[in-house]
Amino acid sequence: MSQVILQTDIPGLPKFITGKVRDVYDLGTELLIVATDRLSAFDVVLPTGIPDKGRVLTALSHFWFDKAKDIVPNHLLASDMDTIGARLHDAGVVVTAEMISMLEGRTQLVRKCAALPVECVVRGYLDGSAWKDYQTLFGHGGEVKLYDILVPIGLRQGEQFPSPLFTPAAKAHTGHDTNITASQAAEIVGEDVAAELSTKSIALYNFARAYAAERGIIIADTKFEFGLLDGQLILIDEVLTPDSSRFWEASAYKPGKAQASFDKQFVRDYLQTLSWDKTYPGPELPQEITDKTADKYREAYHRLTGEELPQ
Repeated sequence: MSQVILQTDIPGLPKFITGKVRDVYDLGTELLIVATDRLSAFDVVLPTGIPDKGRVLTALSHFWFDKAKDIVPNHLLASDMDTIGARLHDAGVVVTAEMISMLEGRTQLVRKCAALPVECVVRGYLDGSAWKDYQTLFGHGGEVKLYDILVPIGLRQGEQFPSPLFTPAAKAHTGHDTNITASQAAEIVGEDVAAELSTKSIALYNFARAYAAERGIIIADTKFEFGLLDGQLILIDEVLTPDSSRFWEASAYKPGKAQASFDKQFVRDYLQTLSWDKTYPGPELPQEITDKTADKYREAYHRLTGEELPQ
């Protein structure tokens, strides 16, 4: 088992941004994205890390970037430490063995682009915030428009939509992103870009859902992030990981209840049993919870790729 990494520091290299999970460093026309083992729940970064989590997120993103490159190009340049080490050296960084050990398996060298301020959510099944919103709307009777999309009445939690829904969200600098309609997304990024975001997001989801189904996993929903590079739309950040998607065990799937999942829902369920008020600071997680969560992430990687997580 690899060392749990909660914070990173690369002396001499400025940080571009620190996210809930990722530390991003500025390399001029490129970025270095390091996925830590931090875990957030209810928009709070917890003090306990999940072993191998950052490595799973990185390896699985690389897997999907390669699988989906014919659908949409992506920002990935390199993930091998020879290339990354050489790039850091060129930037004036003193590269040490300890630094390489810290970055190994959890780092992406990517093209810097103009990230779009819209998160592209695709929902194939009714759950999460959409399930909460649907219950409120359905209570009024008659037809149901979920984020301005007409959907059937009487759906149960976890039930499949007739076709996937593109339900974007406006990115928030802090806290939770806000669900918006496709027309509101068009007001933010323009109609042409919004239309392309919808088309590419649904195409990616349909491709990934079919692939995962052959491996006994249902991708209930997911979120993509895109940027513009020289006017071209490219896929960025992470893609189709247990952090950005709901992965369900197909053999146990039964609509009308919460589903067995391969994501951090296991941690959320545990936190719901506590008296914690879901504000900072979050509680420490017991060893049993971190171990089981790590196993969920590793199993998702193995089931989808057919391989064990690289050591």
